[in-house]
Amino acid sequence: MLSGHKSILPNKKKLYPYLFLAPSLIGVTIFSFLPLLDVVRHSFTDAMGNAWTGFNNYRIVWTNQAFLMALNNTVKFLGVSIPILLLLSLGTALAINHLKGSQRVFRTTLLFPLAIPVACSTLFFKLFFHELGWLNQMLPDFYADKDWLKGGSAFFIIVFCYVWKNIGYDMILWSAGLKGIDISLYEAARVDGAGRIESFRYITMPLLKPVTCTIIILSVLNGFKIFREAYLLAGDYPDKSIYMLQHLFTNWFVALDIQKMSAGAVSIGGGVVAMVLLLQMGANRRGRNGKMEKN
Repeated sequence: MLSGHKSILPNKKKLYPYLFLAPSLIGVTIFSFLPLLDVVRHSFTDAMGNAWTGFNNYRIVWTNQAFLMALNNTVKFLGVSIPILLLLSLGTALAINHLKGSQRVFRTTLLFPLAIPVACSTLFFKLFFHELGWLNQMLPDFYADKDWLKGGSAFFIIVFCYVWKNIGYDMILWSAGLKGIDISLYEAARVDGAGRIESFRYITMPLLKPVTCTIIILSVLNGFKIFREAYLLAGDYPDKSIYMLQHLFTNWFVALDIQKMSAGAVSIGGGVVAMVLLLQMGANRRGRNGKMEKN
């Protein structure tokens, strides 16, 4: 009998973690997974969700000029802002990593934008870049009537907002990756005559590849959050250069174009998931190649 009880107890203990996770799993299933499946279902039906339309909603979305413009602007924004953010945050992390006494001051200063509410930061940018804002007051008279939130300048203002908001966050991630590199590798490289450029190229960057993959994924996801700044700065229908996918989905939601919104969301979500999987596969492949070279 005792031996039987001993064999049963470990099996019961294995269930304890699942019992603790059950409330969260049930909540995620009800409020996230099931609505996601419903969105996928609506992407193949009419607006009422009754008649099956196949891929007709996807054809309508991918031939919609507003969708193509918003997609082009979003891809352009991510393609411009993310490389700038990665380079500046990595450079800042490398510079702060060489400091000793004032590391906390610089890190706190760069993380400060994350603590500022979006409404407050956008209000400051609006006061600065508006047609009657501070920037025009400081410029000569022939620039005094320019509205910086319209035209091509609006795109670069949004890029600046994104970089300013996220540079501290990415800097912390880079710093964590840099601290994980063994200092003895740099010492051995210096003994062999390698300089800072060679050490950065052949030691720092290869060992930061897993961190780079994570930072790129997080930066892309944070890039979609820039809609808050764009919306508060320029409203529902901003300048064409900053008309993002989130603007389009918001307008579709207001117009109750559920079928188009569902098809567009599934398309963009599938693209993001595919990009994440490709980045992870690339990082894992590099990691396996690195291990094989060491062996």
